[in-house]
Amino acid sequence: MKPPVETVRISRQGRDILMTIKRRTGLERWNDITRAALCRSLNNKSVPPILEKGWDSAIEIEWKTFAGEIGDELTSTTLIRAILDGVDINEKMAISSYFRAHIERGISSLQNVKNLPMYMEFITDPEI
Repeated sequence: MKPPVETVRISRQGRDILMTIKRRTGLERWNDITRAALCRSLNNKSVPPILEKGWDSAIEIEWKTFAGEIGDELTSTTLIRAILDGVDINEKMAISSYFRAHIERGISSLQNVKNLPMYMEFITDPEI
């Protein structure tokens, strides 16, 4: 299954939040935190705000590294959600922008995490 993006790009603001999360939780890999952030955003029922074009990219992660063994699941979940939100999944720029919006919203939703137990609570409870 073709992923929504070949490279996951994260903004400077997103990178700063990820660095704080890594420091507070002891988690070492961007991809683990970012994957959880994507799932958290996909679970949010509202459509994420689409980011302006030309925004900065401070971190780039290849899809295979980002998705790991669950690449097909992340792809299909993202595409299903995109269809439900009215995004043309055949339009590469539309799905790419939509995916990035979910990544950034998910990362932002984790910015108040103070420690590993709180991180685990945030990623398992969509109401927080």
